[in-house]
Amino acid sequence: MRNFLSDKVTQIQPSGIRKFFDIVSEMKDAISLGVGEPDFETPWHIRDEGIYAFEKGRTFYTSNSGLLPLREEISNYIQRTQGVKYNPANEILVTVGGSEAIDIGLRALINNGDEVIIPQPSYVSYAPCSYLAGGKNVIINLKAENEFRLTPDELKNAITPKTKVLILPYPNNPTGAIMEKSDLEKIAKIIVEHDIFVISDEIYSELTYKGKHVSIISFEGMRERTLLINGFSKSYAMTGWRLGYCCGPDWLIKQMTKIHQYAIMCAPTISQYAAVEALKNGDEDVKMMRESYNQRRRFLIDSFKKMGLECFEPYGAFYVFPCIKEFGMTSEEFATKFLQEEKVAAVPGTAFGDSGEGYLRISYAYSLEKLKIAMERLERFVNKLRK
Repeated sequence: MRNFLSDKVTQIQPSGIRKFFDIVSEMKDAISLGVGEPDFETPWHIRDEGIYAFEKGRTFYTSNSGLLPLREEISNYIQRTQGVKYNPANEILVTVGGSEAIDIGLRALINNGDEVIIPQPSYVSYAPCSYLAGGKNVIINLKAENEFRLTPDELKNAITPKTKVLILPYPNNPTGAIMEKSDLEKIAKIIVEHDIFVISDEIYSELTYKGKHVSIISFEGMRERTLLINGFSKSYAMTGWRLGYCCGPDWLIKQMTKIHQYAIMCAPTISQYAAVEALKNGDEDVKMMRESYNQRRRFLIDSFKKMGLECFEPYGAFYVFPCIKEFGMTSEEFATKFLQEEKVAAVPGTAFGDSGEGYLRISYAYSLEKLKIAMERLERFVNKLRK
């Protein structure tokens, strides 16, 4: 029998994040710091709205674009936080998580051979989704000395006549890096000058610890050449509700909606009703969670300093990215040995691109109690290695 599988699909590697999570799930007394999922439960007033929608029989399809009241609240939220207005009727699409928006956004934009610039380390889905869409991935290896920000020179050097899309992944998973207003201002000028389109993944926009998050859409000439992606998983602790959204020019949203229409139909209806409540009345919940994450962030940075482990201070998301190069091991070797000897799972930096070699992603979306135990085990582990 001949091989019926797609060459493209078989050439993609499985996610490097899941490997250690799957192993630790079978280990007794193990602690996982590997998964980027809030440890908070969805706030009750949001859950109540979902329950009420279920009780009222709101279990039918919505429009392909999503509930109009939800799109209106998304528009209000973007205007409130970034000062930019999107038309709920034709410039906003509700998706099944932010990941679907990444996928169909790339499919709507890319022709075979178009170049897609992807700064790394970054979220594991960008490169495979671009590849499946027919894009040619151009990787920018971000540097720790720049706090893993995308610099103007790095962007300029990556641009060619075939460049079509830049993925802008800030606040960043896995590094926790952010781009401040002054950084984005320089990047925006280059984007406009070279006529490039941007996919700006801002799923962690509410989780920043150094002032207010600034989106690239707020700069002159960028609203019409940016697909803004966000969602409810991280900010509102709604990962299992599977709900995201994207905002962009109507000519793009129209084409993305066609793909969404055929592949998905619509995002989960009950989740959409709950999300309306989240946007209307969830600001205090987000503030509480952000303050808790910030406490954990400071604890981890302080712990690394005490054990002499190099780590730049991240100001976004809920990850730290300590350097383990001093031990002469690959990230995979370090993470495996750490899991085997100390029963703590972290993700090798190489899961997020080759430039992640020599680093470890540690999530602080876990209780302070668990983090304290994990840091005691990490200190013991690195001290043994140093001896």
